[in-house]
Amino acid sequence: MDKVSGKLTVFFEEPFWVGVFERVSEGKLSVCKVTFGAEPKDYEIYDFVLKNYYWLRFSPAVATDIKEVGRNPKRVQREVHKQVQNAGIGTKSQQALKLQQEQLKIERKTMSQEQREAEKQRQFELKQQKKKEKHRGR
Repeated sequence: MDKVSGKLTVFFEEPFWVGVFERVSEGKLSVCKVTFGAEPKDYEIYDFVLKNYYWLRFSPAVATDIKEVGRNPKRVQREVHKQVQNAGIGTKSQQALKLQQEQLKIERKTMSQEQREAEKQRQFELKQQKKKEKHRGR
């Protein structure tokens, strides 16, 4: 059975509050970025995770290192405090977000190109139709 771990980091990125979901599964990291707007309360974040986690669009997986060790609770508490003080996200997370962003950009480009081609084809067919109607003497 594979271990799956998740982490949510909420920080202020001018002018909005942003949450970054990090999911590590099978030694691969995938990330999703969510914009909250105003500063979210703890219960609002919890409610958001419960209701929307399955609809989040995570980035493609990136290979990462996994450390599995028994951890001292005081050390964990210090690390959490340090992470709260440090505003930002890890470089692996940034890479995964960038990869997702580029993928979405490519999808948008292909969709808009297909729409342009379809509109061009429609205009061409309309011109052909008009040409035929004029030729018939109507």
